Amino acid sequence: MLQDFLSLIYPRNCVACGNSLFRHEDQVCNYCYSNLPKTNFHKQSRNPVDALFYGRTPLLSASSFYLFQKKGSIQKILHAIKYKHNKDLAVLVGKWYAEDLKEDPVFSKTDFVIPVPLHSKKFKMRGYNQSEEFARGLSEGMKTNLNTSVLKRKEFTETQTKKSKYERWENVEDVFELVVPETFKNKHVVLVDDVITTGATIEACCQLLHQIEGIQISVLSIAYADK
Repeated sequence: MLQDFLSLIYPRNCVACGNSLFRHEDQVCNYCYSNLPKTNFHKQSRNPVDALFYGRTPLLSASSFYLFQKKGSIQKILHAIKYKHNKDLAVLVGKWYAEDLKEDPVFSKTDFVIPVPLHSKKFKMRGYNQSEEFARGLSEGMKTNLNTSVLKRKEFTETQTKKSKYERWENVEDVFELVVPETFKNKHVVLVDDVITTGATIEACCQLLHQIEGIQISVLSIAYADK
């Protein structure tokens, strides 16, 4: 009864479609959840995300959970995560993806999940790192370690949204640094971001991580935007 009363004051609506949620539904209604545009890229040896980084940086595997479509349900979910302070949704999406990946021959053998870091100024403005919260859900679901300290963003950069491919690379070149890399010697790490478009941010992080002896790197994101 208390739950029903609270729902009148603070209605629980689906992030994707806006309809009211049933008591057993969390953030996204069952209909929207079952119709989200999954990529299943992790089941493909040469998928579009993997191909994006081919010849740019060595990766063990690369995948994205969903396809990004303008004005689609994934854009609404990402908007809620990034701009409406819904970090619980980012964790939940990470746990969803972990269910798909925990039996995968590559991703199930992950030693560390590492989110792409935010600059301290942007972290203070937003209050959290959306990639870190997604990574937290992944690490919990896959029962592996989350590390948020090996990569540090040392320079504040402008948003990538309206930049060209070359401008995106210039915007992230030399903005990251490694901290205590010895822990990751001969380890398999999964580098995590919210959206992969040109791959410039991931590539910049990978170039640093590849300085660590024996490291193997895989890449995951919530969504892949084909531009």
